[in-house]
Amino acid sequence: MNPIWIIAKRELNSFFDSLVAYILLIAFLGFSGFFTWLFGSDIFLRQEADLQVFFSVAFWTLFFFIPALTMRQLAEEKKSGTIELILTKNVSDRQLVIGKFLACFLMVAIALAFTLVYYFSVSRLGNMDHGATISGYLGLLLMSAVYISIGLFASSITNNQIVAFLLALLIGIFFHFLFDALASGSSGFVGKLFDTLSLSKHYDSITRGVIDTKDLVYFLSITFLGILLAEINISKRK
Repeated sequence: MNPIWIIAKRELNSFFDSLVAYILLIAFLGFSGFFTWLFGSDIFLRQEADLQVFFSVAFWTLFFFIPALTMRQLAEEKKSGTIELILTKNVSDRQLVIGKFLACFLMVAIALAFTLVYYFSVSRLGNMDHGATISGYLGLLLMSAVYISIGLFASSITNNQIVAFLLALLIGIFFHFLFDALASGSSGFVGKLFDTLSLSKHYDSITRGVIDTKDLVYFLSITFLGILLAEINISKRK
């Protein structure tokens, strides 16, 4: 069996063997469901058959959900010394990082799969734009991939889970809204650079149903960079 899948399966099982998966799933579904259906600019207040409220809430919920998921992935392995044991089993640094990434990505995908009940419910309330909804879920998955790679990078730097969590949040803050704010206050090349780096800009574009190549390249590039940096940090143990 492929070492990547073995590692991913091991990590996914560890999520459900402990309370981590259940706590995070309940928190994510409870928070997103509350603001989607009951509070603020919920679906009934807007009176539109779409999931734009959910996508906006999930945009922020996953921002905190994912660092909590990734903080222990490499930090705990390094602290306990099990990373050395794993890497003696004919597993490369890259396979280890990708396996951890895949486990976290599947965990997020499972959480989002539970929200499909929102999709089926709203589709019965009116004429729903199914294309925009599918694009919205695609945007959440791509955004999650970026934050998972950032979380793994943060976890590869330190042996402390809390430090890894805070570092992932700090890096995420720049992509989540600071680059967007800096782009609004800048002009010329600098303004365009910050605008290009803004994750919210690319996310908003996809959730509106516009799947542009430049948005896909952005998400995949940041994801690849995060995984690569995590791999490099792990290789430094040698």
